[in-house]
Amino acid sequence: MAISLHGDAINTDRLKAALSSYHPNPDMDLVDRAFEYADEHHREQFRKSGEPYITHPLAVAEILAELKLDEASICTGLLHDTVEDTDATTEELATIFGTDVSLLVDGVTKLAQIEFSTREEKMAENFRKMLVAMAKDIRVLLVKLADRLHNMRTMASMREDKQLRIASETLDIYAPLANRLGIGWLKMELEDLSFRYKEPEAYRHLADKLGQTRSEREGFIESVTERLQRELSERGVENFTVSGRPKHFFSIYKKMVAKKIPFEEVHDLIAFRIITDSVRSCYEIFGYIHEIWRPVMRRVKDYIGMPKPNGYRSLHTTVIGPQAHRIEIQIRTDFMHHVAEDGIAAHWKYKESGGSTERAEVDGEGFAWLRQLMDWQRELEDPTDFLDSVRFDLFVDEVFVFTPNGDVFELPRGATPIDFAFSIHSDVGMRCSGAKVNGRIVPLRYRFKSGDTCEIITSKNQKPNKAWLEFVKSSKARTKIRAYLRKVERERSREIGLELVDREMRRFGLSLQKTLKDVGTLAAQFKEGKYPSDDDVLSAVGYGRLNPQQVVEGLIPEEARAQSNERSTETTKESGTLNKIFENVSKRSTSAVKLEGIENILVHYARCCSPIKGDDIVGFVSRGRGLVVHRSDCDRVLTLEPERRIHVTWDAETDVQNAVTLRVITSDRPGMLSDLTGAFSKNGVNIQQADCRVLKEGHAVNTFVCGIRNTAQVRQLEKALLGIDGVFEVRREGRA
Repeated sequence: MAISLHGDAINTDRLKAALSSYHPNPDMDLVDRAFEYADEHHREQFRKSGEPYITHPLAVAEILAELKLDEASICTGLLHDTVEDTDATTEELATIFGTDVSLLVDGVTKLAQIEFSTREEKMAENFRKMLVAMAKDIRVLLVKLADRLHNMRTMASMREDKQLRIASETLDIYAPLANRLGIGWLKMELEDLSFRYKEPEAYRHLADKLGQTRSEREGFIESVTERLQRELSERGVENFTVSGRPKHFFSIYKKMVAKKIPFEEVHDLIAFRIITDSVRSCYEIFGYIHEIWRPVMRRVKDYIGMPKPNGYRSLHTTVIGPQAHRIEIQIRTDFMHHVAEDGIAAHWKYKESGGSTERAEVDGEGFAWLRQLMDWQRELEDPTDFLDSVRFDLFVDEVFVFTPNGDVFELPRGATPIDFAFSIHSDVGMRCSGAKVNGRIVPLRYRFKSGDTCEIITSKNQKPNKAWLEFVKSSKARTKIRAYLRKVERERSREIGLELVDREMRRFGLSLQKTLKDVGTLAAQFKEGKYPSDDDVLSAVGYGRLNPQQVVEGLIPEEARAQSNERSTETTKESGTLNKIFENVSKRSTSAVKLEGIENILVHYARCCSPIKGDDIVGFVSRGRGLVVHRSDCDRVLTLEPERRIHVTWDAETDVQNAVTLRVITSDRPGMLSDLTGAFSKNGVNIQQADCRVLKEGHAVNTFVCGIRNTAQVRQLEKALLGIDGVFEVRREGRA
């Protein structure tokens, strides 16, 4: 038994009591052994608060018991930090506690031994690993959420910068995941705790306001509850309960920000819940409520007929109640309420089976989003791209769109027919040439409304194009389109690379095809498998990442190269050309780009792609303008003369600002422009030019030309802009 600094005993009594309350035959010996093992391995460790470290895994296990999970999950909560923070190993855990516990612990263990270039990349890889593990067993995510919840509850002793980082991460990733799992109370507590540390002043202001009106709210809840009970009973409704509760802090704050209103103008601070015994009774009560009070248009939702993706079912309506206050009322059965509060944990049932207990299988139909996540993590090689897909696609509001046959598809809000086509099948998306919505032809940029019926028109000659990326919303569509465009670009670059290498070989009077028969593959000339295949080598030459001379030098013996007067002549000519181009401008400008052997060159940054420090770049020699630098992925790179291409790099010691164009798609609301320019200012970015236009559908396109130092700064700015309420998309472009 351990003793905390406050003199309280640290033991598993409360944990085992909670476990016994719902589990018919728990293995208490396994729980005790897990606690003893964790206590022993964490004995010399303490939390920032000064408490023994064991208090954390014990609290995590108690949260898991609150979710009514099995003994393996409880033991994982106790052991989840042992592999990461002590000398324990997953093999040892498997031997002592079994494979089930070992795999769960491994699933929640961070990748502490791997070096990452950025903190965000580390977070992305950790999340990717957790995803793979939770696809095999959803308990991994439940343990991770319990771990995050206790860390948020005890974050007061951490540094302010760490509090802000963890709160942002929780709001971006973990609270939405709790929502997707349908665990309402966990999602709300994570949001409120994140709000407390991310916006401390706003949180204190709201807490003060709510404290001042507490007695008034309690009186209002009591009067409305009594009236509902009386009115429904008079109409013959039986077996129902009515309760009221204030909305949680973060939901109130979001409404104040979205509508730009002070606390005093938020009228629907209270939500009422009616729980009854049948679906039929839910709809009866729903109708009676609208007899008693007038409903608010567009605030009536039927999540029983069309459940949310996380399995949530309920009827929602907002009515004009007493004192002209808006009242939100939720109507559901007892089982629906259980699912709404505990989500996936509501399906966790235990049964006696020959003296042992078995966990019932959880229905996977409500977790198609998890399979979608798995598809993304396989298709998106860049972990940061993957994390962005999770943040800005999976967790946005959804719309429901029907096929002509009545099948329903869930899509992110703002989705278009292209998104719908890809959600049906990748081949349909690839060949999508048009769409009919509700029987009328619509443009491919059309944004769906819930309830739309869409018919996709396909053509065998249709292919995805880059313009589609400007308006698609779903990650599946975006991923497939990008993959196709990369394939096309790679093939074009391979053809260019083949031509360049073959041209270089002909200077020696040799054939590339004949030479390869004698020496093997091009890829074999490079060490450590840098280029796995000949196509990779040729594509690298075509993209400008590899010089054709480097490829040829590996194929032709040195003595053969020395005998080639032609090559010497050409090399001298090329060198002389470069020096001639740059000799008159070498003293005119210093840039952040380096060209080997030549200093202080005059550099122009291509307007078509506006490269900035940190981008992969390639240079082109231009008579009269010096060196023109493009991003390697710029479309124009493949159309320019390959022989004028030259390898350039960024100078780490030079810091300059380059003009970058950002296009920000937003809602058209008062104060939006002020919020956008404020984000630029807070991130130290100067706006050089701005163009703001309002579209017919209530959206606005805001185009900003600004001075950016490097890719890290533009990513930070994009993140800040996307954090503004009403910002749908931020896209970096070349200057017009």
